[in-house]
Amino acid sequence: MTLNFCRELSAADWIAHSDLPWQQLVGLGPAGFDAYARLRFLPDPTRPGQSENDADADWPTDQLPTLFEVLATHTTTPEDCYFCVWEGFAGVDVNAAADDDAVYIDEEDTAPLERPGGQPGLAPTPAAPPSMPRAPKVVVPHRAYWLFRGPLADVGTWDTAAEWPGQRRLRNAEPAFTWPADHAWCVAKDVDPHWAGIGGTRALITQLTTDPRLDVVPADPTQDQPLYR
Repeated sequence: MTLNFCRELSAADWIAHSDLPWQQLVGLGPAGFDAYARLRFLPDPTRPGQSENDADADWPTDQLPTLFEVLATHTTTPEDCYFCVWEGFAGVDVNAAADDDAVYIDEEDTAPLERPGGQPGLAPTPAAPPSMPRAPKVVVPHRAYWLFRGPLADVGTWDTAAEWPGQRRLRNAEPAFTWPADHAWCVAKDVDPHWAGIGGTRALITQLTTDPRLDVVPADPTQDQPLYR
């Protein structure tokens, strides 16, 4: 089996149409789960304004494969999962046209992009040459993502996904959102925090926080989370 690039984006509506503050959404994922946690790739800062350069360099960083291994046992659809990949990870193919439909937003007061007809969630895209079709994106304030679907075990194989236009290379890109078709859990990993957010059942979060291979701590999504500056 292989991943498939999705041109139909309705599976991501629970993210694109969320009314959560955008930092909470991209940091911990959508609302509705019984419990939340953070998988830390660096220790939390110990003082205000601390830089990541001052963090413990020996902290375990390669934890996502183990996390996905555990999560595969907590869904009825491990062969049917969705992955949002941030457009900022895209490299440029020397044979490709310029990415005129880039939609990354960096202004705090910019409104969400809208679907045709006024519904938020899909970046408007200009007409593209027949040989280089533009890829639709899932959009939230300040971020836009390509959507892929397939087995959880195939996470990361974006460049070989069926139907992927191929004008952008996504080598080594980690998914910004990962969830199974049954919505048993969701993992959110934004580019700025030093952790990934996880939403799921209380039993799942308890298992993750007690797994010695992972550095997972409970999180209250209504509170500010630790961040480096």
